[in-house]
Amino acid sequence: MTTPAPRVRHNRKKQSRRRRLPMRYMLPFLFLVALLAMLMLRGYVHSEILADHRIQPPAATDRVPEQVLDGGPVIDARSATEPAKTLRIPDHRIVLTFDDGPDPVWTPRVLDELKKYHAHGVFFVTGTMASRYPDLVERMVEEGHEVGLHTFNHPDLSYQSTGRIDWELSQNQLALAGAAGIRTSLFRPPYSSFADAMDDKSWPVTQYVGSRGYLTVVNNTDSEDWKRPGVRAIIDRATPKGGKGAIILMHDSGGDRSQTVTALGRFLPKMQARGYEFANLTDALGAPSAHTPVTGYALWKGKAFVSAVEVSEHITDVLVVGLAVIGVLVLARFGLMLLLSFAHARRVRKKDFSWGEPLTRRVSVLVPAYNESKCIANTVRSLIASDYPLEVIVIDDGSTDGTADLVDRMRLPGVRVVRQRNAGKPAALNNGIAHARYDIIVMMDGDTVFEPSTVRELVQPFADPRVGAVAGNAKVGNRDSLIGAWQHIEYVMGFNLDRRMYDMLGCMPTIPGAVGAFRRDALNRIGGMSEDTLAEDTDVTMALHRDGWRVVYAENARAWTEAPESVQQLWSQRYRWSYGTMQAIWKHRRAVIERGPSGRFGRVGLPFVALFMVVAPLLAPLIDVFLLYGLVFGPTGQTVVAWLGVLAVQAICAAYAFRLDRERMTHLLSLPLQQVLYRQLMYVVLLQSWITALTGGRLRWQKLRRTGVVEAPGSTPSQGRRSTDRRPVA
Repeated sequence: MTTPAPRVRHNRKKQSRRRRLPMRYMLPFLFLVALLAMLMLRGYVHSEILADHRIQPPAATDRVPEQVLDGGPVIDARSATEPAKTLRIPDHRIVLTFDDGPDPVWTPRVLDELKKYHAHGVFFVTGTMASRYPDLVERMVEEGHEVGLHTFNHPDLSYQSTGRIDWELSQNQLALAGAAGIRTSLFRPPYSSFADAMDDKSWPVTQYVGSRGYLTVVNNTDSEDWKRPGVRAIIDRATPKGGKGAIILMHDSGGDRSQTVTALGRFLPKMQARGYEFANLTDALGAPSAHTPVTGYALWKGKAFVSAVEVSEHITDVLVVGLAVIGVLVLARFGLMLLLSFAHARRVRKKDFSWGEPLTRRVSVLVPAYNESKCIANTVRSLIASDYPLEVIVIDDGSTDGTADLVDRMRLPGVRVVRQRNAGKPAALNNGIAHARYDIIVMMDGDTVFEPSTVRELVQPFADPRVGAVAGNAKVGNRDSLIGAWQHIEYVMGFNLDRRMYDMLGCMPTIPGAVGAFRRDALNRIGGMSEDTLAEDTDVTMALHRDGWRVVYAENARAWTEAPESVQQLWSQRYRWSYGTMQAIWKHRRAVIERGPSGRFGRVGLPFVALFMVVAPLLAPLIDVFLLYGLVFGPTGQTVVAWLGVLAVQAICAAYAFRLDRERMTHLLSLPLQQVLYRQLMYVVLLQSWITALTGGRLRWQKLRRTGVVEAPGSTPSQGRRSTDRRPVA
């Protein structure tokens, strides 16, 4: 036997890896499918889908046999060779029948009254109610009552096809099997009346149902309790005349049945005193029981269905609670953001506001770069154009595209290149810190450009000796595409407005990698940049808080960064961010129980960050889930109004954030679409991060492909760049 060539084996292994769908992709997909299935099941058993509420008007009766029109309330059309026959209830026997249940409020009270007077009856249950309240069906059977079918969704069967009729019956039986382990041969059509009300539309249904082995049970005495005419009227209408037997129609569901329950408490002893017996239908007719035990696969199928319905009900309850929680959180967060961001802007924009004596001493600017040849020239030029004295250190982290050589060829004064083997961004930053000459260190990304005043604005807060780090104002430079505009909204509203709030609360969670500054002493005290997490910027910020340093926000220290331009790139970036944030929160979890500055951050900042950056975003899509559910299943109008209300709150916050940042409002036109599409992407990314964390998966740093299109406002466009350098939005 020949051995496959190495290249062939390699290709097979590669194809095998491609065929296997990673668990972090499979689990979110399965979760969403399961959630959708549960919501669909919930809508089905609540008659919100597949329900038909049409009622057939009276029709001619010329095709209905005379013996049926003039016969008793029990119609036996089961024989294929003999004509249909009808049965009457013997004298001094009453068969009480209750339609539309079981109801969690009224059915137990009806059963209590029957049990009190040792009476029995027939409950014609719908599948929707039986599957939701199986314990009541089980109680009916255990206490000796008979159960009949009343269809699953209560449609007028004269409008339905034979396939739909079979579905209504089989699903009704499935619910009975799961609830009480039985099948029944009794059937009552929805909207039925006396036998003489049978017409040319309903009779074919009775014939077809009979051919499926069912006795059709109508009534000959209607209490009309559904009208709620009063207890006395219900009793009078239910009382048979002249000692005759009767099938009496009542209801244990469908609304307020308090009059029915009260009437039973008087009617039962009154009629028993007159010699009447309250019996099941088959007992009254002297026939075998209508119930047949269900075993084997049919029993387990029924139990599985009832269990699934129970799960769907609980999931919906959980979702409703979750929606209420997220609603409160969203409104509280927006309110807090508006209040604190206003206070922050008012404080730092006062004419007499100052961090202290203006700083003029030189600073070191670190630019970690890995394969940034398309961006690095713009980045370095923007720094050289700064109005503040600085040195620039470009740390080339093993680039393979000539990034370091490109910077060397630029021969710019005050710019040094430090080369190292590829070791990751934290190692590159630590290497840059070791080569830095000055006490204040500015860090930026290799795809970012600064305005001339950015460094000066960024370092002024260090006049306060308590400040250990400063977060700048990161902005999206490539905002001309739809996905860029969405990220622009997110940066202005979700990041920078948040930073104002966190600044006021003293728990800034992240110094953005695109624009941040650090006191060298503060970095040395915490051991520099850590490689423990994929979010080294969040990790180092939390470490500074725990060490007692202030971390503040400088709104005028603007940096223009190149945001991902495709869904795949955005997914990779946000997946790393969210997973790294979870790692940082877990790493610093002990701060919750510690004392001093670490404890203050742990008991205030850490829960705040976890709640609003990890938990709340995971629940936020519930708003959209219920939007879709409401649009499909109703109430549509109320659902749309509620969703528009949430959108209005977000629009107000976004508009305020844009006003604070002096941004044009035109980009907010895409806000509704962002809420529908972009938020779902972020939700799936966060869910995948949760799954990766819970399953013990490892996530590697993923380099984003850059185009080098971002320049600081007012800068001269680089020569040689063509419009074809832009990659289209995927």
